[in-house]
Amino acid sequence: MSAAIVAQHVRRTSLAQRYPGILMGSLGVLAVVLSFYSLSVGATDVSMTDVFNAVIGNTGDQAAQIVVQFQLPRVLLAWLVGIALGVSGAVMQGVIRNPLAAPDVVGVTKGAGFAGMLLLLAIPGMPVVAVVPAAFAGGLAAAALVYLLAYRRGATPVRIALVGIAVSAAFEAGIRFLLVRNPLDVSAALIWLTGSLFGRSMSSVLEILPWVLVLVPLIVVWSRRLDVLGLGDDLAAGLGEPVERTRRLLLLFAVALAAAAVAVSGTIGFVGLIAPHMARRVFGGKHVASIPAAALFGVLLMIFADMLGRGLAPPLEIPAGLVTAVVGGPYFLYLLVKTGK
Repeated sequence: MSAAIVAQHVRRTSLAQRYPGILMGSLGVLAVVLSFYSLSVGATDVSMTDVFNAVIGNTGDQAAQIVVQFQLPRVLLAWLVGIALGVSGAVMQGVIRNPLAAPDVVGVTKGAGFAGMLLLLAIPGMPVVAVVPAAFAGGLAAAALVYLLAYRRGATPVRIALVGIAVSAAFEAGIRFLLVRNPLDVSAALIWLTGSLFGRSMSSVLEILPWVLVLVPLIVVWSRRLDVLGLGDDLAAGLGEPVERTRRLLLLFAVALAAAAVAVSGTIGFVGLIAPHMARRVFGGKHVASIPAAALFGVLLMIFADMLGRGLAPPLEIPAGLVTAVVGGPYFLYLLVKTGK
């Protein structure tokens, strides 16, 4: 009986390892199909015929124009933000060697949120798109603070995780202080802070696109170094890997991706936590496969969250960050209990 169970497990594992391209291709097709369907979801009644006309460039009617001007930028942004958060979370979990690590757990998301909210409240009426540089700087500053506080003759994974949680809590306290201090000027800040793709245009897509196009391929090229770091610092150093330099660069890449995502979409949580776990369960622990898979799972999570927020109770729109929090909160507790056993 036990031999049969082992054989079944081996067959299931070998299927994912032998044919990762087919499985990833299936995920990509699913993401494309879901994206096309999400273009028709919203407060305005848009048929799939209108979506098809908009995609092929026939924008003569009003419904097709709505798809091109309002829906399409949101879907493209969901792709880019999902890729950025999924890959960022996969890198952080690989570098820190902690399954609970994610941009929103180790302080990057909260740092970006604090900086962006500070600017919105300091200059009332500031458009959300102008918050991008501040949020990006806040995310990088939070990551630098975590690394400096954790560094003692090297930054061990455990120290980075613990300091990250503490820094995240400190920025969360700062955000709450700003909310209490400025109760009359928080409407735009709260929408951005919750995490939403509402009102985004192609300019937001173009702001995050260069970061994804440059950093994601670079991380994939470096994925084998993540596998080496996973062997432990001593063994990785014995194999000739410059551990600290590699860890700093990979963390910098992950932080830049997460900060860019937060800057254009707000503080959308748990995507960077859930997507890498789903990728590892399907494709195993090799980062050369799990990182692209985490990107695809991040896309699926973002598209689903944005589509559900738009279509659940139109014309009321639920921010995508609330949807991911409803899904991610219980999943985080599940991981916490599982890893504590």
